Amino acid sequence: MINLRKPDKLGLILDVETTGLGPTSDEVIELALKLFSYRTDSGEILDILEEDSFLREPLSDSAKRNYDRAYRVHGIPYELVRGKSFYDTKIKTYFHRAESVFAHNASFDRSFLYHMYPEVNDLKWYCTMRNVPWKQYGFPNGKLLTLLEAHQITNYQTHRAMDDITYLMELLKKTSPKGNLYLQEVLENSPMRKYQPATSRTKMG
Repeated sequence: MINLRKPDKLGLILDVETTGLGPTSDEVIELALKLFSYRTDSGEILDILEEDSFLREPLSDSAKRNYDRAYRVHGIPYELVRGKSFYDTKIKTYFHRAESVFAHNASFDRSFLYHMYPEVNDLKWYCTMRNVPWKQYGFPNGKLLTLLEAHQITNYQTHRAMDDITYLMELLKKTSPKGNLYLQEVLENSPMRKYQPATSRTKMG
């Protein structure tokens, strides 16, 4: 019997925590990644192949100045990142193995990672927040915690990167009101256009 099933592919789900909202004035302090296999015909997540989480101390003066304000969101004390740096070689293996990247509010994550790893711009990026019509499905908004609560996954968000992508993956396994898996709906939309950094913006102190 001929197997007509489409081949499985490798996806990468990731999340960053940062010192603020500006990719040229703030920095990534935490990065979590999960490499997984999925079926292209159904969006079914098959296996998690590898996962890692990394911390780093910000280097620029502006990022350090903004740390206290960002701490109120992510709750990562400076002592936890002091002296840490990303294991770039290991992180790049994730980017090189994945065919597609998934993130909630992906434009934010990509804009920061681009400044550290320009090769991420060559990958197919999909936004799990914008590629599903959450409001049309009756949810008040597309925020991750709102969706996690509505799908009875969790009612508390730590804003730590690995927790967020673990919960996001559980959300993508759920069936949408349309009857298919959320990951399949995300994939039905075209990948994001390549990131174009603002060339006129000057880097702050």
